[in-house]
Amino acid sequence: MPEPVILRENVAHLPGPPALCVALRRSARARRLSLRVSGLDGRATLTLPQRFPMADALAFLREKEGWLRRALAQVPDRQVMAPGAKILLQGRVLRLEAGSDRRVRAEGGTLLVPADPDGTRTGPRLEAFLKTSARAALLPAVDRYTERLGRPARAVTLRDTRSRWGSCTADGRLMFSWRLIMAPPEVLDYVAAHEVAHLAHMDHSRAFWDCVGRLMPDYGAHRGWLRAHGAQLHGYQFRARAPGDSG
Repeated sequence: MPEPVILRENVAHLPGPPALCVALRRSARARRLSLRVSGLDGRATLTLPQRFPMADALAFLREKEGWLRRALAQVPDRQVMAPGAKILLQGRVLRLEAGSDRRVRAEGGTLLVPADPDGTRTGPRLEAFLKTSARAALLPAVDRYTERLGRPARAVTLRDTRSRWGSCTADGRLMFSWRLIMAPPEVLDYVAAHEVAHLAHMDHSRAFWDCVGRLMPDYGAHRGWLRAHGAQLHGYQFRARAPGDSG
């Protein structure tokens, strides 16, 4: 008999090889079981209706184990950040190298990072550097487009989102993925223009896209770059995987 699926803190553990972890999430909107694997980072999630029996959900997971393993095998490996690795920064491919400074800085075709003997701090330091760089680029872009539109943004925040590059709330709060700093500057500008346009049109109607076009007439090429290469920006791993991540 196969080994049982172990449930621990809303995470189902399937014995290997290799062992798999599947996050379990109950949803009031769910009407049936839904098993999904993120093509960006390989996270597996099983969504359950609120009152669905957990034993039946685990049995369903065991039944779908073959499909799950095939889906996970198709997810590209994530790049762990360490000296010798390569990373995009504002559309340029830079090689990570250990530097003598205590800060991360770009120099020519390299991105110098502080020495990290045990290999645990390079990723978080890079992430902090990218967040700071993204804010420094996004705030002026938002200011530029809100001035053209004639509507202010109430706040600008950065997150590491997987399903969208930006968002706009009804009360004018803008959110952006800090990973946009790895894309070419024009692509980051496009996402800023896109979300600022939502300050006037909270939909994706023709009027909305006309507004984006007025803010950035050549937005089509930059939107296309993000569709073609956006997954690459999620392929860089800066921290150890959290419980519930798979792959």
